Amino acid sequence: MDLGYGNEKAGKFVTNVGLVTTDGPNGPNIMAAEWTYYVSWSPALISVHIGGGSVGKATAENITKSKEFGVSIASEGQNVLSSIAGGSSGREVSKIPLLKEMGFAFRPAKKIKVQMPDGAASYAECRLLEAKQLGDHTMFIGEVLEIESDAGKKPLAYSAGKYYHLGEQIHKPAQDVLDRIAALKEKHRKK
Repeated sequence: MDLGYGNEKAGKFVTNVGLVTTDGPNGPNIMAAEWTYYVSWSPALISVHIGGGSVGKATAENITKSKEFGVSIASEGQNVLSSIAGGSSGREVSKIPLLKEMGFAFRPAKKIKVQMPDGAASYAECRLLEAKQLGDHTMFIGEVLEIESDAGKKPLAYSAGKYYHLGEQIHKPAQDVLDRIAALKEKHRKK
């Protein structure tokens, strides 16, 4: 099946916004990647999924050549930064200088040679472990070399082409409900 970009039936996913920073043949670059995930805790691995193949986008080519990338999870206050990072190609626009001119700050990463945007909810510095073509996207899996987070920042949520902030926490079931679930699990345990 081919969903096609922007298919409304597939638009119910809620994701974060990964700000992927790189340096390579296209110079220092930042892009917004909706498909950014942990794939393992031990070892710590993060995947970013980038359209256009391994040399289709400036970020993909930079990762392929440099073998490293930064992932910053955008915070609620970074919707403008995310829109700029995701709204143009690093082959056509020097986005980091543009963002700096708009007042956004960057700092050097600690263990890789990229810039990281200030104000994110979390930061990970990754060494490329594997790249795999999956349909119209390339999955880049990075081994996390350094990670930090800001407890005072909430991640920016993204769904159906729009930004959202996380709302009120929905609590897990009450203890009496958890006890009933546990009893029913025992009753229905496979033999």
